[in-house]
Amino acid sequence: MIRIGTRGSKLALAQSGTVADEIARLTGEQVELVEIKTTGDGTTVPVAQLGVGVFVNQLRESLESGEIDIAVHSYKDLPTAQPDHLVISVPPRADPRDVLITSGGRTLDELGPGARIGTGAPRRIAQVNALGRGFECVPIRGNIDTRIARVGDDLDGVILAAAGIKRSGREAEVTEYLDPLVMLPAPAQGALAVECRKADKTSARISSMLNDRYTQAAVAAERALLQRLEAGCSAPVAALADIAESAEPGEVDLYLRGLVGAEDGSVTERLSTTATLPDAGETGTADLVARAAAAGRALAEDLLEVGADQLLKLDASSDDC
Repeated sequence: MIRIGTRGSKLALAQSGTVADEIARLTGEQVELVEIKTTGDGTTVPVAQLGVGVFVNQLRESLESGEIDIAVHSYKDLPTAQPDHLVISVPPRADPRDVLITSGGRTLDELGPGARIGTGAPRRIAQVNALGRGFECVPIRGNIDTRIARVGDDLDGVILAAAGIKRSGREAEVTEYLDPLVMLPAPAQGALAVECRKADKTSARISSMLNDRYTQAAVAAERALLQRLEAGCSAPVAALADIAESAEPGEVDLYLRGLVGAEDGSVTERLSTTATLPDAGETGTADLVARAAAAGRALAEDLLEVGADQLLKLDASSDDC
């Protein structure tokens, strides 16, 4: 029996269920989902005020105590510092974009000044305000069902992650998939982290069967950017990496975009970079991931040089975490 730890929300159970099904298919073993309540569950306090790791810490404690063999996280919830005794595999990524769900099926371009858009993410708030369209961002918490239920009531629309919408089976309600040029997603959005104890060789071998090296490298680039920026939990930071096969055999092309903004939308620093990396087939996954992470750190340095550090200082001075 393989015990997989998961948060108890509808979305967490759905995404952990896909991991459980894949493990059962690959190994033929029986799999049990173990629901674990985290600090971030059952509260309406903004995540930025709760601090780092609020959806992660209790899962890791259960993993370390041996209550579970594997933990499944939304990768974007993980702190950027990874404990040495835990190892992560990354299944193929779902759609990393954000989506808009509105009353009356109106797109973002069709919403007028004063439209109330629900989102609690400083990253989204900064980018919505940067559009200069006079929208009002309304902080919201809660599960997907709760957020969507407010559309047409006190909100004109909500912005949510496409991956969560699809995993929850509510894809038909999406009004618009937001282009990353308009709404760059959070680092690691759409990716899952399958975590186990490094010393547990059996679980580590099983979880490694799920790993997609290109997803792992893309997420490494995004999170390395976030880590180098030393962004506080309220900082509006976004990043998205795409990896594709290169024209040259044994190489892949990385395209990475990063953004740091003021929450009021007054300033946005947005840069991108490209890099050609040796494919994992030639040098191993670890080298591919390390080189992708180096590209992320380099882009973070570029963002700092154009003033991102000042924006981050402003965010750090105003947050409560």
